[in-house]
Amino acid sequence: MKLTLGFSPCPNDTFIFDALVNHKIDTEGFEFEVVLEDVQTLNEWAKQGKLDLSKISYGVLPLVLNNYLVLNSGGALGKGVGPLLISKPSGKEKPVEQMLVAIPGENTTAHLLFSLAYPNAKNKRFMVFNEIEEAVLSGKADAGVIIHENRFTYTEKGLVKIIDLGNYWEEKLNMPIPLGGIVAKRSLAPAIIKKVSELITESLTYASEFYPSLPDYVRQHSQEMSEDVMRMHIDLYVNHYSEMLGIDGKQAVMKLLEVYQQLNTQLILPPEIFEPS
Repeated sequence: MKLTLGFSPCPNDTFIFDALVNHKIDTEGFEFEVVLEDVQTLNEWAKQGKLDLSKISYGVLPLVLNNYLVLNSGGALGKGVGPLLISKPSGKEKPVEQMLVAIPGENTTAHLLFSLAYPNAKNKRFMVFNEIEEAVLSGKADAGVIIHENRFTYTEKGLVKIIDLGNYWEEKLNMPIPLGGIVAKRSLAPAIIKKVSELITESLTYASEFYPSLPDYVRQHSQEMSEDVMRMHIDLYVNHYSEMLGIDGKQAVMKLLEVYQQLNTQLILPPEIFEPS
């Protein structure tokens, strides 16, 4: 059976999916037509129901739940992994509510966490995540919400942290941060969804057995990162929640949906959110 699968070229995703899509494990008759795109593009495609399986930001989950279920495997949750709000040193003097803030996509977890911390900040510019540092440096934005590898590089460019939005979530709600997850179309048979989820876990287990050695697949799509930054990326975003969401992981996702409902009162959730047990 052939399924379309989308995930990002970031090291955490390519690390998780390498063994699956490159047949390093037995895929038990499944073939995957792989598309690598930035998460904002994948979010938009999920809203259109374009792919059978896809990585998404949990921030867009409320908008795609009528068509997709969340898989137990392959996601990114944790503590100390959240987005940062940064600016030039001089920019910290202005209240955030008065800033033009660059955000890595409208339907992203980063935007949701920013809105939770700064509900009255309305002056936003949505752009691809890897353009945000330059937007702040050039003055196109007063501040920016950064994610992924930019967490490790912003200080080298003379930028400073205003707030760790992940810490804000953790201190306010005492839960891990649901950053991104893997979703599967509800139209797929429950047995297929369950098997694919198991294969993703197996793929991650395979990669972990050889770590800290990096697969060529990770290097190929690493956007000129150093190997140290690739490993920092993997160490930060790949953990036991990536293998199995678990009870506390599911609780964190449900809390995020609850927060979204508070900000968007018209949301009605379907009865089933997660893959069938």
